[in-house]
Amino acid sequence: MRDLSPLEARVVAVLVEKQATVPDTYPLSLNALVAGCNQKTAREPVMNVDESQVLTAIDALKSMSLVFEGSGSRVVRYEHNLGRVLVVPSQAVALLATLMLRGPQTAAELRAHSERLHRFADVSSVEGFLEELAERYPPKVVKLPRAPGAREARWMHLLCGEPDAALLQGGAAASAGVATVDLDELAVLRAEHRQLAAEVASLRALVGRLAAELGISIDSPPQA
Repeated sequence: MRDLSPLEARVVAVLVEKQATVPDTYPLSLNALVAGCNQKTAREPVMNVDESQVLTAIDALKSMSLVFEGSGSRVVRYEHNLGRVLVVPSQAVALLATLMLRGPQTAAELRAHSERLHRFADVSSVEGFLEELAERYPPKVVKLPRAPGAREARWMHLLCGEPDAALLQGGAAASAGVATVDLDELAVLRAEHRQLAAEVASLRALVGRLAAELGISIDSPPQA
């Protein structure tokens, strides 16, 4: 199977999602599929595509057997075939669809976001299926470097091809960026500290002169 385009991945993922969340209207009509692709919630990135674009994606997916037309309805309806084409269980299909819909996520986020597609017992169960997908040939997911300050690493699907080098090197690159920002901020703080110190010294000298003119000793507390 060739790499999918972002829209092709979105079409497949929407079909997987709606099969679980709105089974009464599945398989989906073209209108419902377009609406699912353009949905503003639970989507990363948000898309704005029309029927002709979705139809082009459907034709391409049909050629790979990832989508086919349902029968028994006057309106043409579409359903996915992702699990059979990839030869993966329904749990893996749920995770891949969630990654295609929402972008890179941690195992904990995947467990929460995929709950309507499949209810995983715990995060370790999610990680188990992700590791199986990562060990396949070719791999279907990849674990991205942990970003500085993040407690967990994120996972990304590979159905649209390899991720950008920036994502794979994100940990080191981001660390370098943080270090640069920290050094710049430190230089600014030091300059501000020197300026404040000079202002304090000037104020102390002024107070000393005023105290001398008034005959007040600023070293001893005022008398009651």
